[in-house]
Amino acid sequence: MNAHTIELFILKCAVVQSGVDAENISANPGLTRDMGDWGDDLEPYIRQFEITNRQNAVKMSHYYEIFYLLENDIRRLITETMEAAHGKDWWNTRVPQGVLDEVKKNQSREAQAAVTTRSDDKIDYTTFGQLGDIIRENWSDFAGMLSNPSAVARVLSGLNMLRGTIAHCGVLADDEVDRLKLAIRDWFRVLEGPKR
Repeated sequence: MNAHTIELFILKCAVVQSGVDAENISANPGLTRDMGDWGDDLEPYIRQFEITNRQNAVKMSHYYEIFYLLENDIRRLITETMEAAHGKDWWNTRVPQGVLDEVKKNQSREAQAAVTTRSDDKIDYTTFGQLGDIIRENWSDFAGMLSNPSAVARVLSGLNMLRGTIAHCGVLADDEVDRLKLAIRDWFRVLEGPKR
């Protein structure tokens, strides 16, 4: 076989694979995001990604959405609780030093990258684990609304482990999806407050 024949064979295979992928998409429209969602300027590029990765992206986007809602709700809970208990300056007086240092580093990295600032609120620069640190260090402010410190720590630790796969573009195994669903339910049980 000469180089031209091999090149032609590879091109034909690519065309066939593209046709199979297109057929797969039209037969299973729920497996990929509607291309119009990306806008006309990105659509030609998105179509070039492997179909399996596009399908996994759609699947994982649902779990990202859950974490987005959860993490931001926990930030709101912390902010409202701490402001009510300690006033507007709570961040400077009640947040553990390690969290303050990491947030400062995150803000500095963002400023040096010359990207749009993600937020004016420092709590938006915390990680999921650091939110747990803030709650733990200020347990007396949360004791009336959250069940108990060990339950909070256990649930947040489990959620943080699952978050890693989601935030770093992995794919959750079926067991981990079940674990995520249980952890979300556990978090809402923790929010029911102490049992008397």
